[in-house]
Amino acid sequence: MELVHRPRRLRDGDTIRRICRETRLSADSLVYPIFVDETLSGKRPIESLPGQYQYGLDTVEEAVSECIAAGVRSCILFGIPAHKDALGSSAWDPDGVIQKAIRKIKAAFPDFYVITDVCMCEYTDHGHCGALCGHKVDNDATLELLSKVALSHAQAGADMVAPSDMMDGRIAAIRSTLDREGFAGIPIMAYSAKYASSFYGPFRSAAGSAPSFGDRKGYQMDPHNRKEAIKECALDVEEGADIIMVKPALSYLDIIRECSDAFDVPMAAYSVSGEYAMIKAAAAAGLIDEYRIMCESALSVFRAGANILITYYAKELAEAIQKGDIG
Repeated sequence: MELVHRPRRLRDGDTIRRICRETRLSADSLVYPIFVDETLSGKRPIESLPGQYQYGLDTVEEAVSECIAAGVRSCILFGIPAHKDALGSSAWDPDGVIQKAIRKIKAAFPDFYVITDVCMCEYTDHGHCGALCGHKVDNDATLELLSKVALSHAQAGADMVAPSDMMDGRIAAIRSTLDREGFAGIPIMAYSAKYASSFYGPFRSAAGSAPSFGDRKGYQMDPHNRKEAIKECALDVEEGADIIMVKPALSYLDIIRECSDAFDVPMAAYSVSGEYAMIKAAAAAGLIDEYRIMCESALSVFRAGANILITYYAKELAEAIQKGDIG
């Protein structure tokens, strides 16, 4: 048979397949989530996230050391405070759990890149992402609180802040505050298209952030909506976001692709707790090859257009990249 085009020529052997790969992964693009519990000494396994831990302030350096050993150079911090109240005031306390964790990490590992989650849900006694007016989150009142949180993180030494609350206008408010207070060089990674997803369950258990009433559908995005994600990303870019994010990752690969194509800023994706937990559960049941599924899932996110992946598998993926099993 006379065939001019034979795509299989470029698949015939491992070397040629690697040469022709369109999507390449780097450990530099991986961000590892770290949970820091102010009330904890040592570390505690997270039952809902097998293989993950909550760290006390006395062991947070251990978490970072493990990242560095695996080739991961950045983390995102989530705090579990000793005190919660209606406004989440411990979130901007200079001696709060995240502020202390930042200082400890930067003192021990000054070149390790520390991103901080900026939100109120872990710090409020009602578990919602801002100040309440009745049973609804007061958007505009929350902007001032988020700005105070972001500023306190920058003052403690954070390299980047990442607001995850989904309040309207919060990027502009935070950018204005940081610039005014001398932190114009601190980037903002916006949780721009954060959906009201069912994949967050294990995280809420790990971070103690489940709402005490209602849900977050009033401020997180409807999973039915695609165009709205582009609108949210456009607003965040206009307000000064340096990086935009889609969350969750695997069920929203189409959104990652569209937003990545539409905006000329780096695109992050968060492979969330439910995605991780499902892979772990299927692997424990002997139904899948966890290692291969981990690699293929991460690859799909980068192929969709992400430049940055926040994932609980960051350390394992970095080692897989180093071994040449993915990359």
